[in-house]
Amino acid sequence: MKFSRFLLSVAATAALLAAPIAASAADLMAVITPSHDNPFFKSEAEGASLRAKELGYDVIVLVHDDDPNKQSELFDTAIARGAKAIILDNAGADATVAAVKKAKDAGIPSFLIDREIKETGIAVSQIVSNNYQGAQLGAEEFVRLMGEKGNYVELVGREADTNAGIRSSGYHDIIDQYPDMKMVAQQSANWSQTEAFEKMESILQANPDIKGVISGNDTMAMGAWAALKAAGRDDIIVVGFDGSNDVRDSILEGGIKATVLQPAYRQAQWAVEQAHDYLTKGSTGKDEKQLMDCVLITIDNAPKLETFALK
Repeated sequence: MKFSRFLLSVAATAALLAAPIAASAADLMAVITPSHDNPFFKSEAEGASLRAKELGYDVIVLVHDDDPNKQSELFDTAIARGAKAIILDNAGADATVAAVKKAKDAGIPSFLIDREIKETGIAVSQIVSNNYQGAQLGAEEFVRLMGEKGNYVELVGREADTNAGIRSSGYHDIIDQYPDMKMVAQQSANWSQTEAFEKMESILQANPDIKGVISGNDTMAMGAWAALKAAGRDDIIVVGFDGSNDVRDSILEGGIKATVLQPAYRQAQWAVEQAHDYLTKGSTGKDEKQLMDCVLITIDNAPKLETFALK
C-alpha cells in the first residue's frame, strides 16, 4: 500500500512539473521582425509582445535581419516550439510566401504587419499602413515647403520591399503635377541611415543646388540630414516617413521638416488581437488585406508623437 502511494505521489509530482511546460508551449506566440536597430521594427516587436502577454500568451521575439533564409529558419524554430500563431513583418514580398505556407501547412496561422506578400489566402491577415495615402500626405507637405518649385532628391527604400515602390509612386503622383519641381537624383539607400548618409554626401557634391530631399523612411531621412548638416547645408528641406522619435526630435529642433506617421505599435497590437480572435473564435471577422491610414507629422503635432503613436 505504501509503495502504491509513493508511486502515485511521484506520478502526481511529475504531472505538476510537466504542466507549466505544456501550457507554455500551447500558448506560445512568435513575433518575427527585421532588426531592432531600426526603432520602427523595435516598436512593432514591443507592441506585439506586450499585447500578447496581456492576452495570456508566452512570446518569443525573433529577428530575421531582412534575410529570407534566416527568416525561413526562424519559421522552423517557431514551428518546432509549437507556436500557436506567428506575427510577422516579413523579409520580402516574394521570398516570404514559402515560409508562410510552411507554417500554414504545420497548422500555424500567420498575421502579417507593415509589409505585404505577393499571394493571398495563405496568411490570415495582412495589416499594412496605407503607404500610398501616407506618401501623398508627405508629398503634399513637401511641395508646400518647397514653394512648388526647385531641384530635389528622392531616397528610396529596399527595391525588394513592396512599400518602397508604393511610397515612391505616392510621392510622384503628387510632386509630378508641379512642372517646376525637378528631381535631379533618385537612389536607393535600402532603409539604412549609414547608406543614406553616404549617398547624400555624393548626391550633394554632384548637385549643390538642391532645395529638398524626400525620403522613403525616417532612418534614411536622419542619415540624409546628418550629411547635410555636416556639409553646412541645413537650409535644405527634408521630409521623411514613419513617425520615429528621432525625427520627431529633429522636427522640434527645427531640423527635418515633416514625416508621415504609420502606427507601427498599434498595428502590431492589432495583429495580435486578430490572432487571438482567430485562435479563440475561429475567425478574425475581417478581410485578409487591411489598411491603416497614416498621419502627417509637423511642428504642430510633433509634441504628441511618442513611439510611433499619437498621444
